[in-house]
Amino acid sequence: MIIIAGWIAVDPEARDAYLRDCVGVVEQARAASGCLDFAISADPADAGRINVYERWESEQPLLAFRDSGPDDAQTSMIRDAEVLRYEISGVGPA
Repeated sequence: MIIIAGWIAVDPEARDAYLRDCVGVVEQARAASGCLDFAISADPADAGRINVYERWESEQPLLAFRDSGPDDAQTSMIRDAEVLRYEISGVGPA
């Protein structure tokens, strides 16, 4: 399993527009084979922060989806970011 988690910083007045533009990406990811969860959401404590969380079955479906990243307009809105990848092995029911 692969988890992608972190945050993106945008200008506070641009956050709502950025999130609106992400709705299609979230829907595509959630419908993609191998996607277990995908969320991009506003941080309740920081008006310019967007939280990112993705969970994928494996590398292959992640890479297949990754070809559809943020477009140039979204990329230009990002002021800072820290989004990291975590590979998890041996995950199963407790």
